[in-house]
Amino acid sequence: MDLLQTLARFLDRPLFPWKRLIVGFSVGQYLFEGFLSLRQYQILKQKKPPKVLESEVSQEVFDKSQAYGRAKAKFGFVSSLYGQMQNLGFIYYDVLPKLWALTGIWLTRYAPTQYRGEIMHTLIFFFTFNVITTVLNLPTSYYSTFVLEEKFGFNKQTMKLWVTDMIKGQALMVVFGVPLLSAFLAIVQKTGSGFFYYLWLFGVGVQVFMITIYPIAILPLFNKLSPLEEGSLKTGVEGLAKRLEFPLKELYVIDGSKRSAHSNAYFYGLPWKKHIVIYDTLIEKSETEEVVAVLSHELGHWSLSHTTKLFGISQFHMFYLFALFSVFINNRSLYESFGFREEFPIIIGFILFSDALAPMDTLVKLLMNILSRKFEFEADEFAVKLGYSKELAKSLIKLQIQNLSTMDADWLYASYHFSHPILPERLGALGWVSDEKTSDARKLDAEKPLKAADREL
Repeated sequence: MDLLQTLARFLDRPLFPWKRLIVGFSVGQYLFEGFLSLRQYQILKQKKPPKVLESEVSQEVFDKSQAYGRAKAKFGFVSSLYGQMQNLGFIYYDVLPKLWALTGIWLTRYAPTQYRGEIMHTLIFFFTFNVITTVLNLPTSYYSTFVLEEKFGFNKQTMKLWVTDMIKGQALMVVFGVPLLSAFLAIVQKTGSGFFYYLWLFGVGVQVFMITIYPIAILPLFNKLSPLEEGSLKTGVEGLAKRLEFPLKELYVIDGSKRSAHSNAYFYGLPWKKHIVIYDTLIEKSETEEVVAVLSHELGHWSLSHTTKLFGISQFHMFYLFALFSVFINNRSLYESFGFREEFPIIIGFILFSDALAPMDTLVKLLMNILSRKFEFEADEFAVKLGYSKELAKSLIKLQIQNLSTMDADWLYASYHFSHPILPERLGALGWVSDEKTSDARKLDAEKPLKAADREL
């Protein structure tokens, strides 16, 4: 505690150039990530696939994959520039203090006296700010869904569904945001300088609560979960779960095709009661043994305690984040640099603290991706030991072809951005040797793409 207080006094210096420092961090991160994207773009201009994929990927599919990658990269250049302009515009034009003052006027004019405290003011500010940023990001969201993804055959959403999802998302933010943000502020207000201990305990409770409530109350708002029908796939998955003593409670199919051709398989739940969810698109495009192989990889994460380890790391990260926040929460020089000279709202302090922490977050992201890729190799090895080496390799290749995924990556770009190893690395680790049957996979209809989500396989 003494160390944190000493650090707080050291950082709270009159006229300290916090605004220039944070703007410098923001611009530096933008330039660094742009540099990495330029390196990756050179890889996306290559004319031949990696050697390990030459027998699996036709030239036509490879060209389409490269074109898709370049299209996403170009969109990334534009969207990141747009986001950076927004961020700098908010800072340059003092949007935060002006919006805080405006929402304070609304509160004074229209709210009863008993609702004019910092918590109610913060809620109005937060949701107003969220509406503004949502509206500003509509053009990039629309283009990504209805132009980019549509062009390459991935989008299955209608405009109505897109708008409905957006409204549901905003409604959920209100339903969960009001009590959670109110509790966050109340804890900081009432527990003194050691608030971060209580904030951390609250955060752990919220995570456990969300794990429990998400599949029951949130997921059904967007997708339909149906019990997997009787058959060889259900028998195979249940047999795998029994073999690993995985506490399987339910086995579901999710209608992922309702929105896109993207696909995945995952599990969720409490330690003693787990549920497995398989996308309908994955079942449609894969052989039974290939789906079981995918799940042997996913259950490998559970068996090797990867999920537990990541949960533990996230708790440590959350604790040190809140502890560091206690250093900045009363930093008048930080508030004053951004136009807050009379009021020092907790939410503003947290926003500015998050911006100041950007360099450390970049390092954390890099280290977490390194660890995640290590876990992915270990989960692949786990599937190999279960006897699914060939089936897993075939599934990875098939998904790569059908979803037009990037076939290769710049090592520095991949180190920073990728939580999964690229396919050639995984096939090398699996000891994959091409055979005639899998080579035929390159003849799959490229017009029916299947793309895994961010946490794929």
